[in-house]
Amino acid sequence: MDVKAFRTAGYQAIDRICDYISSLEDRKVVSVVKPGYLREALPDCAPDKGENFEEIANDFQDLILPGITHWQHPSFFAWYPCAGTMEGILGDLYASSITNPAFNWISSPACTELEAIVMDWSAKLFGLSDAFLNMSGVGGGAIQTTASESAMTVVVAAREDFIRRHPDIPMEKLVLYITTETHILGIKTAMILGITCRALEVKAEDDYGLRGDALRAALEEDKANGMHPFVLIATVGTTGTGAVDRIDEIGSIAQEHGLWLHIDSAWAGVAMACPEYRGLCQLDAINTYADSFCTNLHKWGLVNFDASTLWVRDRTQLTQALDVMPPEYLGSKVKEEGTVIDYRNWQLFFGRRFRSLKIWFVLRSFGVQGFQAYIRKGVALSNKFSSLVEASPYFEIVTPPSLALTVFRLLPPADMDIDRTDNTSINALNRLFNRRLLDRDLMLTTVDVGDALCIRLAVGSQQTEEKHIDKAWEVLCAEVGPAIEEWKAIGDVPQSWMSSMYRKSGGEEKPGAK
Repeated sequence: MDVKAFRTAGYQAIDRICDYISSLEDRKVVSVVKPGYLREALPDCAPDKGENFEEIANDFQDLILPGITHWQHPSFFAWYPCAGTMEGILGDLYASSITNPAFNWISSPACTELEAIVMDWSAKLFGLSDAFLNMSGVGGGAIQTTASESAMTVVVAAREDFIRRHPDIPMEKLVLYITTETHILGIKTAMILGITCRALEVKAEDDYGLRGDALRAALEEDKANGMHPFVLIATVGTTGTGAVDRIDEIGSIAQEHGLWLHIDSAWAGVAMACPEYRGLCQLDAINTYADSFCTNLHKWGLVNFDASTLWVRDRTQLTQALDVMPPEYLGSKVKEEGTVIDYRNWQLFFGRRFRSLKIWFVLRSFGVQGFQAYIRKGVALSNKFSSLVEASPYFEIVTPPSLALTVFRLLPPADMDIDRTDNTSINALNRLFNRRLLDRDLMLTTVDVGDALCIRLAVGSQQTEEKHIDKAWEVLCAEVGPAIEEWKAIGDVPQSWMSSMYRKSGGEEKPGAK
């Protein structure tokens, strides 16, 4: 492809991307293809001769788009949001035009310097302490791929720091602490690094957040048994329920016992751009006690995947763990003078993408006020949904609504003759109910909260408006009766409830309708 052909294909690509974004609301949220559909449609090997690019671009429209679940759809409420702004698209496009591995400053100075700057901008946006700024010369931030990589990076640094201070303690005695609500990144990190992982139990009465007494008890027990906890991954905004560990309680205990305290706030952390949410997110305690902090701009932060932001209080703990004596071809005068950052030593891998460009585009385009307005809109829409759930006799809120997340489940009304503590039966109902919602092209996800199977609705798409919350609620209410009818056919619901819940006579309102 020459420049002329690229210009033509590029114009077409931009037009098609614009058409796609404009038509999102008219598309189905969830892909309906069958497993293996693409292998059936494509040849077994690459073509011997190059193909016409227009045909390739058409195959994207005809073969790839049908297999996409549209995370930016205004009615996508599953997992957590995945940002997809046009500013982010353009940032990636420009970055791809000057592609380079950016492993050190001299390989492309702008890549390193812009990253240091936008990480400081972001830290200030979220209210992080000056200790986390790159310009401090002590702490600093770097862009990683995901929160999982961020966690693994700091656990490696914490392990190496502990081993330097305690060289006689064998590796098999080290313990990584997480909680029973921590994202699977904790368990996976421990598995990859070959260290023991202990999940500390969190309780419903504490809104599933880790408390100081639970941490202290675990530390005393493990140390009495000859084990050596060295790092704790605490969470602000857990994946399942949006729970917040009590950093204000566990922070001082972690310091007392020499634990590295990492805060995983992959989803919720960006809400700290709004001052009114900083108390909920424990910002003061984070600034006081955290050794490292991570949030994902590519979730609820308007920057296209991937863009996980990681800050550390002491950058030397990263570089001492991850730097190796470079060969001659990686040396440079500025590196020897110590005047620049080599970000390859702030991550597990060597090369890195120019991610800071899209962050720069987004932060400049939206500004602080635009970023805050987007977060506040998501919380307001979520509050509307949770108020509908609370007012309905057919649903219950299971955990306190957390920012833009509501966790709920379908339950029989209190005056019906059914055991509301029978989670086996009620879980079957909710699993069936969520399946029916998916059939109606409303994508939510389920989560286990204790023994209860619950349903999560997370707001985050830039295109979601109040009408989409209203539509989601309409679908939920419309599916209550049919779900119970199907449940009855399976044999898991008493007839007394069925006859009262699902009236078939004309003119009566549907269950849950308002």
